[in-house]
Parts: sequence; structure tokens; C-alpha cells
Amino acid sequence: MNEQEKRQTVIDHCIEMNDNGLNQGTSGNISIRHDDGMLISPSGVPYNELQPDDVVFVHPDGSTEGKLNPSSEWRFHMAILQGRPDANAVVHNHPPYCTALAIRHMEIPAMHYMIAAAGGDSIPCADYQTFGTQALSEAVLAALENRSACLMANHGMVACGPTMKKAMWLAVEVETLARQYVLSLQLGGPSLLTSDQVDEVLEKFKTYGAQPNREAS
Repeated sequence: MNEQEKRQTVIDHCIEMNDNGLNQGTSGNISIRHDDGMLISPSGVPYNELQPDDVVFVHPDGSTEGKLNPSSEWRFHMAILQGRPDANAVVHNHPPYCTALAIRHMEIPAMHYMIAAAGGDSIPCADYQTFGTQALSEAVLAALENRSACLMANHGMVACGPTMKKAMWLAVEVETLARQYVLSLQLGGPSLLTSDQVDEVLEKFKTYGAQPNREAS
């Protein structure tokens, strides 16, 4: 994508995450890698009012280009993109079930094989830190070690991916897992997968999704 297309995809996916119930109001934020920095949604502007020029470019040192301020959470977006070369997009929001678990400082355990979508046998919960701070960036990056998604204590969730489409897909999957986990707790708690079972699924996830047909001529 060129720069204009990236700006538009940030807006489109901000609107999408509100439409699909992952977020409410302007509390979430989305970024995409661009040049040596990132393009990120601005602070406090209703998504359906955004224009491509409203999306803010942030340099690695935190300086910005644009007429609006970047999201207050730009620090952990930048930390993820700098610390994770495999990630090109970051989605952060406050979905109900993920946030409910995060309020209780609970991770999502291996209660369904789709846990492997985030890269491991759990979706951890990052330690609580005040929003917008460097301390929160460090907590999130630590929770994302060997993972592509995590909860954020008393806050929400974050997911990253090689493309915006995959980051958003993962955010939806994590909220689905959170809802399933909460429902299972009401039935007495889940029966968890074993380490061997999760390892088997993780191996299968290496070829999960659209793959070229090697038998095609």
C-alpha cells in the first residue's frame, strides 16, 4: 500500500472495530508501519469523521507530522512495531469480554485450540500501568513476548500482525476466546488442552489460512 492507502485503511479498520463491537466511541486506536515510523489514528476524533490527512505520522523519536495529536497510546504502538519486525499493524480496543478478564487480571488459558492463533498456549494479561506511559509500553511488550496478542490489566486488549487484515482478524478471535472462556467459567470452568495438544496445534497453525496449492500446475 502507498501512504494514502495506509491512511485510509487505518480509518476503515477503526470504523470496523466499532461496528463489530470490539470498541466503543474513540477509546481504541490503530497503527500501521510506514517508512521508519508509523501512521496512527489521532486522539479523540470520532472515526466516521476522520479524513486520511487526519491520521498522524509518528517518527521513532516520538515527533509527529500532522495537524492533530496522535493517540495517547502511541508509545506502545511504537514499541511493538520497533520490537516486533514481524508486525506491521497494531489494533488496540476495549472489547467487553477481554476487558472483563483484564479487570480481573486474568489471562486466557488453553481452553480452545484457537488459542494458538496468538502464538502460544495462553493469552497473557500485561501488568497495569497508567495509559499513555512508557511503563505501559514496557508492560505490553513484555506480555507480547512470543505472542501476537495480550490483555491489558484494567484496560483492554491489543493484537498485532503482519498485515492490518490479520491484526484485526486476531483481535476478533481473541474477543471470541474471551467470551467463550467467561461462559465456560459459568459452567464450572474449562477443561484445558495439554501442552502436547497445544504444540500440535501450533505446528498446524504454521500453514493455517490461505496457502499456495503446491500441487497446482
